[in-house]
Amino acid sequence: MVQSKREVVTYDDKIAAWFLAATLMWGIVGMLVGVWAALELAFWPANGGVSFLTFGRIRPIHTDAMIFAFAGNAFFSGMYYSLQRLCKVRLWSDLLSRIHFWGWQFIILAAAVTLALGYTQGKEYAEMEWPLDILIAVIWIVMTVNVFGTLAIRRVKHLYVAIWFFIASILTIAMLHVVNALSIPVSFMKSYSLYAGVQDALVQWWYGHNAVGFLLTTPFLGLMYYFIPKTVNRPIYSYRLSILHFWSLIFIYIWAGPHHLLYTSLPEWAQSLGMVFSLMLIAPSWGGMINGLLTMRGAWNRVRDEPILKFFVLALTFYGMATLEGPLMSIKSVNLISHYTDWTIAHVHGGALGWVGGFVFAMAYYMVPKIWGKPLYSKSMANNHFWIATIGILLYISSMYAAGFTQALMWFATNDDGLLKYPQFIETVVAMKPLYWTRMVGGTIYLLGAIMCAYNLWKTAKSGKLVDETAEIVDERHGEAKTIHEKMEGHAVALSVGALIVVVIGGIIEFVPAFMMEIKAPMVTARPYTPLELQGRDIYVREGCYNCHSQQIRTFAKEEMRYGPASTAAEFVYDYPFQWGSKRTGPDLQRLGGKYPDLWHYRHMLDPRSTSPGSIMPAYPWLYDTNVNVDELGPKLNALNALGVPYEEATKKDPVSAYKQQAQTITESLAKDGVTVVPEAEIVALIAYMQKLGRDYNKDAKEASR
Repeated sequence: MVQSKREVVTYDDKIAAWFLAATLMWGIVGMLVGVWAALELAFWPANGGVSFLTFGRIRPIHTDAMIFAFAGNAFFSGMYYSLQRLCKVRLWSDLLSRIHFWGWQFIILAAAVTLALGYTQGKEYAEMEWPLDILIAVIWIVMTVNVFGTLAIRRVKHLYVAIWFFIASILTIAMLHVVNALSIPVSFMKSYSLYAGVQDALVQWWYGHNAVGFLLTTPFLGLMYYFIPKTVNRPIYSYRLSILHFWSLIFIYIWAGPHHLLYTSLPEWAQSLGMVFSLMLIAPSWGGMINGLLTMRGAWNRVRDEPILKFFVLALTFYGMATLEGPLMSIKSVNLISHYTDWTIAHVHGGALGWVGGFVFAMAYYMVPKIWGKPLYSKSMANNHFWIATIGILLYISSMYAAGFTQALMWFATNDDGLLKYPQFIETVVAMKPLYWTRMVGGTIYLLGAIMCAYNLWKTAKSGKLVDETAEIVDERHGEAKTIHEKMEGHAVALSVGALIVVVIGGIIEFVPAFMMEIKAPMVTARPYTPLELQGRDIYVREGCYNCHSQQIRTFAKEEMRYGPASTAAEFVYDYPFQWGSKRTGPDLQRLGGKYPDLWHYRHMLDPRSTSPGSIMPAYPWLYDTNVNVDELGPKLNALNALGVPYEEATKKDPVSAYKQQAQTITESLAKDGVTVVPEAEIVALIAYMQKLGRDYNKDAKEASR
């Protein structure tokens, strides 16, 4: 029998503390931006007429800050803290840890600046342009090398369940990011997605759903398996349940992305596949929640006084709610009501503020006293933070649930004659304003709680000293494996390969048929965007219009009554990227072309209330003063041509002439109505794009094909 050796190890707690400090700082910033975005929906002049403060630009800053800065930094902090103790060894490389930290903070700062300036790929949760995508991949590799290097030198035989979740998260996010970010650069901060239309939608929501899953779910489940047992000083309730939880969750989760695209132009088989696997997600998700809650058995009497346990209970409760609600929302009859409404916003924020936020605060209250060697500055303040956070969440999500149900009921309501009861979309917008104010108040209350937390932890740290913990450990590298899974737990590479195979299977089965299908429809004659329309579309993407408008008419009667014939896959074959959107704060735009004259669009962008009284849309005065850079047209057309867009040789050789010719038509139309504008003005390009939407669809051809 091998004699166990006792050794002394000094953990690198500074890096965990740095990431935790960044978590709280960026979390407060991200929440503040979110509150400001909420204010803009309740009070449209809040952007002050400044381009980089409009809702379309700051909403991606808010979401990316909360996902990558708040949750991302929290994951890295908790992982680095727990990994060293689970492996009984210091992190493999202090240098790689520091590169990871500073590189990640630079990415966050660069993302905030570039998104505010309008540099975006127009894909939810993946808006950052290609230079930052590359930098994300580089920093992720740095982190991955450090983590696996640490696993290679560990002083334990078996990898604890928390590490399984860390490995799956690291590998899956890398795969998701690389596949979804593939694009052709046009210039330093402009690129076009490698995918178009339906395929782009499938890839994007495969990424969008699973980025949430493998950055906001699996990493924190791994942290749950470490921090809850440590807090209550009890082992995890069920090791066997943790095995079932891990493998079933990572296998099923990856398939569920298409449930974001129900009733759309996505093939029916893909929609059904997403719905079925989403419903299957309930079992492993609740298995994890139950395992976490039952681990706390015997400690419930402490919940009354311990803020850490309060936040863990809050987190697990909202995790259970969100992982039941999400699958239910994937049922078609439910999704009919929830999709494009504020119900989705309620669902997302219940998970983000309750599950992720609650867990991060619990983890922070646990770690800071440990790292700085002092008791929490004020336990009563932490307990008050819990109640403030809970009230804030409840105000937020209850107002958004009410808004979502109201929107759906108003959109689908009909009168005695079978006609739409609220034919003007603006009627729904006006009804939302009180609920948007309530949402802002709830978010503000939650933000105040986060500031209290930061102050409490700062005072705690200030009273102590950050010192790397030194521990005497027993070398356990020679343990025996009794089961096949225990043998796998002893080999990080085998476990990693197994996890990667499990998550790759779903992506391959969904992607291969979708990318091989023939996309055509008798009623659609797809035409590439002209140079002017393309420039207008890029402006649409730059301003983040997809955050408030959809371009996808769903396949049911009341949707078609409001907007026109349902969208078909053939209409989007030249859309790089797709712009279907996920929320309708404003109406769908898929059939907008030709509905209004050029003058209407000109006035609408200058003062939305002049054409739509009661609108909460901001004005865009800079579109009238800023001219398009026509030198960009050549590289843009060449890039799209390389992707398969069939531009004529004459257009490719001289896109500027084609641009000016079409622009002149619009300026002459406006001149007849007494409006003078130069052809190069951005508003002209945007009008051209608006007038193109839906023009490839021929209703008469559809009738003839029946």
